[in-house]
Amino acid sequence: MSEQSSDNVGALAERLRGVERARLRALVAADIAAAEALHSDEFQLITPIGARLDRAQYLGAVAAGQIDYLHWEAGDIEVRVAGDAATLRYRAELEVAFGGHHVARSDYWHTDTYERSGSEWRAVWSQATQIQ
Repeated sequence: MSEQSSDNVGALAERLRGVERARLRALVAADIAAAEALHSDEFQLITPIGARLDRAQYLGAVAAGQIDYLHWEAGDIEVRVAGDAATLRYRAELEVAFGGHHVARSDYWHTDTYERSGSEWRAVWSQATQIQ
């Protein structure tokens, strides 16, 4: 890989880290307009308890306060890019109220898949696993 290619890959990885951090900020703030722009129409989340939520279910639950992110701090985000797809993996500290039940701050692994649509990157799949 040439140095130019390596620079481009590094810049793209940094851009994707920024997109993921913007997505997290939008979810914590329950800024649904911003969150919608960062989630593809085909988005699916697999929650730590194994439930599958599509985009409408997930963002609807955030909008209604059924999922209330109180804290979501991502650590170092690893990025792998293959054409118009990218996978991000990171450990994060998360505190959430889910269905009115407070879930204490804990560590989770997150794996997110993004796809490029035009010049924009949008999350298509996401999975969170609690670290015991």
